[in-house]
Amino acid sequence: MAGPSFGVMIARGDLAVEAGFERLAEVQEEILWVAESAHAPTVWATQVLEGLAKKGVPSRAEVTDAAMSARAEAVMLNKGPYIVDAIRTLDDILTRMAAHQRKKSSLLRPLGISRGL
Repeated sequence: MAGPSFGVMIARGDLAVEAGFERLAEVQEEILWVAESAHAPTVWATQVLEGLAKKGVPSRAEVTDAAMSARAEAVMLNKGPYIVDAIRTLDDILTRMAAHQRKKSSLLRPLGISRGL
């Protein structure tokens, strides 16, 4: 850890292009595991509450992304006319999720990258 500081951004769109839709959730999970083991902070940047920030109404998938973002050190929100509502909603979701999970405490099975997949 004596080297330069760095962090990891998890961006779903780019990840789907590289890993394919079928493995998207699995690869997101593996990135979280690897970053945690390297003591690297993660930024969850997957259009979290983008519909709410831009149009005033989130999609169900965006709300799920917001809940999953609790496992990262930071969450990126896109700007829009309803950004304050998005921040309040994100805070509410993350507060509720804190009672349901402990950050990054999933079962650590062998990573796909360690098997050459």
